[in-house]
Amino acid sequence: MDNIIEICIIIGLIFVFFKIIKTSIKFFGKIIINGIIGVVSLFIFNAIGGIIGLNLAITPINAIISGIFGIPGIIVLLFINA
Repeated sequence: MDNIIEICIIIGLIFVFFKIIKTSIKFFGKIIINGIIGVVSLFIFNAIGGIIGLNLAITPINAIISGIFGIPGIIVLLFINA
């Protein structure tokens, strides 16, 4: 009887462990995708903003901020860097 309880506890712990890993992989994957979108949006902004003299450095922090917040994030970065 004790073996059955131990096996159920182990199976439950394994399930919880994989659930945590799955959630963290989704979270970090989403951050990476948003960072890539941020880099692309910063390139586009620098190409268009270069005409009127506006540009932002393409750093990991700027990429993540612009990827997560989009256009409002780029505007905030402009105010911070100005």
